[in-house]
Amino acid sequence: MDLRRIILARYSVILALVLVFSFMVVGRIVYIQMSTGEKWEGKLQTLENKTEVIYGDRGNICSSSGRVLATSVPFYELRFDLAAPGVGEVFDENVGALAAKLSNIFTDRSAWQFKSQLQKAYRNGERYHLVHPRKVNYDELQRIKEFPIFKRGAYRGGFIAEQEYIRFTPHGNLAYRTIGLMNKGAYGGMLGSIGISGIEAQFEGYLRGEEGLAVRQNLSGRWVNISTVEPENGNDVITTIDIYLQDVVESALRKQLVKSEAEYGTAVLMEVETGKVRAISNLTSHNGGYAETYNWAIGHQGSNEPGSTFKLISMMVALDEAKIDTSDVYDTEDGKWKIYDRTIYDSDYGYGEHGKKTVKEIFEHSSNVGVAKIIQEHYGDRPREFVDRLYNLGLNRPLGLDFRGEAEPWVKYPTDKNWWGTSLAYLAHGYEVNLSPLHVLSFYNAVANDGKMMKPMFVEEVQANGRTMKKFKPEVMRNSICSNETLDKLQEMLEGVVTNGTARSLQSKLYSFAGKTGTAKIMDTELGYAHHKYRASFAGYFPADNPKYSCIVVVSEPKGSFYGGTVAGPVFREIADCVYTTDLSLDIANNTNDGENQVPDFLNGDATNTLKVFNELDIPYSGNVEKADWVKVNENNNRVGLEPHNVEKYKMPDVVGMGAADAIYLIERSGMKSKLKGVGKVRKQFPLPGANCREGQLVYLDLG
Repeated sequence: MDLRRIILARYSVILALVLVFSFMVVGRIVYIQMSTGEKWEGKLQTLENKTEVIYGDRGNICSSSGRVLATSVPFYELRFDLAAPGVGEVFDENVGALAAKLSNIFTDRSAWQFKSQLQKAYRNGERYHLVHPRKVNYDELQRIKEFPIFKRGAYRGGFIAEQEYIRFTPHGNLAYRTIGLMNKGAYGGMLGSIGISGIEAQFEGYLRGEEGLAVRQNLSGRWVNISTVEPENGNDVITTIDIYLQDVVESALRKQLVKSEAEYGTAVLMEVETGKVRAISNLTSHNGGYAETYNWAIGHQGSNEPGSTFKLISMMVALDEAKIDTSDVYDTEDGKWKIYDRTIYDSDYGYGEHGKKTVKEIFEHSSNVGVAKIIQEHYGDRPREFVDRLYNLGLNRPLGLDFRGEAEPWVKYPTDKNWWGTSLAYLAHGYEVNLSPLHVLSFYNAVANDGKMMKPMFVEEVQANGRTMKKFKPEVMRNSICSNETLDKLQEMLEGVVTNGTARSLQSKLYSFAGKTGTAKIMDTELGYAHHKYRASFAGYFPADNPKYSCIVVVSEPKGSFYGGTVAGPVFREIADCVYTTDLSLDIANNTNDGENQVPDFLNGDATNTLKVFNELDIPYSGNVEKADWVKVNENNNRVGLEPHNVEKYKMPDVVGMGAADAIYLIERSGMKSKLKGVGKVRKQFPLPGANCREGQLVYLDLG
């Protein structure tokens, strides 16, 4: 046999063996798939079912000072393994006592109901029996661990406590809708919820952390998670919210809503230079009170016709394009002006002063007729020029806050099908345009900020274990909204609203502020503008000459008075007052409305303490009272005069103008007793000063 045939024969044998082996492998695969496929598929499914995604602790949401606004608190679901070793030894003897203890924790069920429930579960040999649907907190868990049977532990007593984290807001509803809501979702797992709104949703990726993996194993009848990949805890989000200012804003808003019986209200306090939102409150009429159920400052439903606060924008366009000047005069007629088939009225039509007014006076007194006439005269034949300027300011675009549900603004355009001959005049004074309160505030903040428009800012940084992971900087949306000359005129007009116009009743002797009132009729989709439904607003900033904070207040459907100056303005003023009492960077002395020296308000009282205060503060006074025990304080022409206040036994002293403590002391020193009504200093007294009195006689004091 030659060499070639030998090689071919060997290759043939090898090829045959390979083919036989291949057929065997294919046959085995077919056999496994056909006869045992279900078995292996079941094992794979079992392995998959035992693997779970687990999560670390969700990060906290904190105020600017680090105080927790939202955190995850552990709660526990109670389970009972009634087939656990040792339970049978003590069950019958202790089930009654256990049921009684449980009924003290879960008061919606009686001891008898718990006993029947547990006995049935015991007979059925349940290994994962749910004791009660309500989850318990940590303190309750510690008490339950000492209950009969349960105190024997997991293996001898069958006690199982499944931990779950639930989101908790330590400060209640403060900024609740801005902080955001949680809900079950794709990342439910161990934490049970994900952020669906507000900061919770916007920063979900930071707050949630990184996922881990665990395998569920049955240990003596109890399923437990054994970690294979450890999860990473979420990061903390530090907001711009100042917890004190937040409380101030919400309290002031709530007080006015209750007083006005309004449907809802919103108030936002912003830092002028940075755009940081220091406080934001949204309150809606709910179950006889007011609660944070919707974010009116940012959301779609809060985007409405702003009314007269929009006049600042209209005036800016006309002033900046040199169409008008603040000294130009326009005729507001009698507060009523007919344009085509519609009539525009001033809010004070029928009783206010109308006729010819300067542009500045028109703005200060919020004349709808005046503003409508100005814009109609200069842009009536080219409305696109006016509206394009509004679009260039970004009023037709969202602020880009990345909040779910942020409002889409709308400004009617001349090419729209529903643009009418009257649209421009109505747009000029805040109708046929929808803006959120925060959008309006951003414009007013830009006026206060020398023309620079800042993006509203809600989060300052993200931290991990106290270390800064990411820091957010203030963002400029527009470097300048108008010329410096126009800006000066806008600021002057806003100050004039407070000193001479619709908000003059709000001005303070201690500091100055600037702003604009707004009163808008509310559109009813079926009936048009309802005559009995209004939305009151006030937008402005303070101090007027060196603005640090801007603020907007909106109150919808107040009962009784509905004007911006009488409903929303007082909320703005109360917020500003409270800010001045706490922010040391605001110098009240340099922001008074006049240059006169102000003498502090002193009470009559103890001579030693009064003189000590006068000397410490270097306040000049007249009068020889060094030897007196008590003094009376008189103020005249910014000077203080002191005179001795003598006290005689059984003679009614003059305590008017004193604080309660000093007044009571003097009355008792004179041999009488006192009965007080009210708080503050004494306004009235009976018997009158100098009257003869007997020992133990009752003296009535009215404080205020």
